[in-house]
Amino acid sequence: MCGRYSQTGPDPSVLRDRFPIGERVEVRQRFNVAPGDHVLAVTTDRDGAPRGEALRWGLVPHWADDPAKLGLKLINARSETMAEKPAFRDAFARRRCLVIADGFYEWEKRPDGTTQPWWVTRPDGEPFAFAGLWATWRGRSDVEPLRTCTIVTTHASTQLAHIHDRMPVILPPGAEPAWLDEATPAADLQDLCAPLEETGTRAVGTAVNDARYDGPECLAVGAPPLTLF
Repeated sequence: MCGRYSQTGPDPSVLRDRFPIGERVEVRQRFNVAPGDHVLAVTTDRDGAPRGEALRWGLVPHWADDPAKLGLKLINARSETMAEKPAFRDAFARRRCLVIADGFYEWEKRPDGTTQPWWVTRPDGEPFAFAGLWATWRGRSDVEPLRTCTIVTTHASTQLAHIHDRMPVILPPGAEPAWLDEATPAADLQDLCAPLEETGTRAVGTAVNDARYDGPECLAVGAPPLTLF
């Protein structure tokens, strides 16, 4: 799964050069992005052109009665079933997005009953895009539409399997346009959801355990887990 991630680059121009997010969306440094936060994403407009926007993390389908009941339950969509699940199938067919990050956190259960948080990145440390889905929920006419997203997950790579059995889908840069393109066949989209086999990993301390904390101490080096091999 993916329940926390980072976007630590201090220079917004780097992300604006790397992704088609434009100038109207705020870009800020984040060390501990949590469900319910507004996250930096790339969607497409009605003409299929990419655009940057802030989406709330936790998908609320357009048919939901109450956004509070579903949003934080739908932070991830399993790649294997997203095309069939009622909560995700419309978004998978027509509303795919990129969720911009430079690392994600996962917690490994240790033999002594404790957990060890890990920060997982690309080997080169460069920013990347998670495969995402987005939706617009319109409740009442007097309420601003709510735009939300979820991060797609797949089975863990061999390298990360000892930490967790799932991981977010990290798209290769060259695959990002295909993920956004509404015309891309479903079979090709599934091929894009293969796990990234080569990653950088670092054991970090416990500051990241608090979802309310969003400071650089989240990346402080922690003790390696007992099961490391």
